[in-house]
Amino acid sequence: MGLDGEKERQSAEVIRSDTSVPAPVLPTVNPAIEKPESPSAAFHPSFYVVAWIVMSSSIILFNKWILDTAKFHYPIILTCWHLTFGTAMTQILSRTTNLLDGRKKVKMTGRIYLRAIVPIGLFFSLSLICGNLTYLYLSVAFIQMLKATMPVAVLITTWVFGVAKPDLKVFFNVSFIVIGVVIASFGEIQFVLTGFLYQLGGIVFEAVRLVMIQRLLSSDEYKMDPLVSFYYFAPVCAVMNFFVACVFELPYVSAQDFYNVGLFTLLLNAIVAFGLNVCLVFLIGKTSSLVLTLCGVLKDVLLVGASIAIWGTPVTGLQFFGYAIALGGMVYYKLGMEQIKGHISDLGRRWAEYGSKRPAQRKILVFVFIVVSLFLLLGGLAPSVGYDTTAYANEGKDYVSKLLGGKGTLTSGT
Repeated sequence: MGLDGEKERQSAEVIRSDTSVPAPVLPTVNPAIEKPESPSAAFHPSFYVVAWIVMSSSIILFNKWILDTAKFHYPIILTCWHLTFGTAMTQILSRTTNLLDGRKKVKMTGRIYLRAIVPIGLFFSLSLICGNLTYLYLSVAFIQMLKATMPVAVLITTWVFGVAKPDLKVFFNVSFIVIGVVIASFGEIQFVLTGFLYQLGGIVFEAVRLVMIQRLLSSDEYKMDPLVSFYYFAPVCAVMNFFVACVFELPYVSAQDFYNVGLFTLLLNAIVAFGLNVCLVFLIGKTSSLVLTLCGVLKDVLLVGASIAIWGTPVTGLQFFGYAIALGGMVYYKLGMEQIKGHISDLGRRWAEYGSKRPAQRKILVFVFIVVSLFLLLGGLAPSVGYDTTAYANEGKDYVSKLLGGKGTLTSGT
């Protein structure tokens, strides 16, 4: 009985202990070194959408300005500079932040690097070079219209590489993209065959790169987000671009060419180019495939408008019509009819709820939409949209000259 009593007394002590003081729990992470939640998690997804559209549009307009307006006609050197800067930044970020922690999950070996990364990097370099060369010949607006054919190029490349079986139904769906781009090309006033071929080559090289990634790095152990992918591809691409530049551009470039553009301008250009890769990582992690598709369409439309506003690019009504067909075909191909119907139904329901809660604001939005639609329609029916930037520039110079006491550029020679 003494032994039983002792057991009961010990059991009672344990029970009292459990009820009065919580049992200790072994932590899975040391609280002293536990990292706080990233501040980026507090941002609304729309922030990442806007950031990506701004960065993506900015680098395209920035490159066009440097290569064309600023007369720095060395696209391979500019591409090499972007990749060199990106290589340095990814190395720094991998040692100071957790943005590149995904690389630790990638089982990268020397054999895989030579067998997959190097050939993919080759096509990546070619696509970048051709893409930047195009800015010397074509307008930003027409380049964006041609880029709408990318899904078609990727689809055909998957058939050629045997990644997917040919499907006439799918090909019929994407044929609307081709028809739209062909119509837009016929309507292009400043058509240059050399630039068109460069852009076509850039699209083909990019399609091959994407399909090679799908085929050579498709297993889970090689899945990489855009920034980790850039971490591996940037060094080899920078080396390839350097050797190409040594043959075609470095013998002709001078220090004055860099000074004319400005060293700070080139640095800012590289920062924007690298920032685009960072924004893309957050955009993919915070949004859906629908948002990504619509963001791409919105960005292309904004770039067409920016090209008209900045460089006075003439865009005909036929081009507007063809580009609308191409964009509609691209959205249909990427999302599919069933998904589009679902999103339209959901949007209609939310629009009805918004109207019941804020009827006045809804009427204002409808009015603004009608006005903008009429403006675009009337603009599309006009022969072309654009203006002579040279005339505006000369007028500005005359005005400044008169303010300074001169006679203006038109009479400066007398």
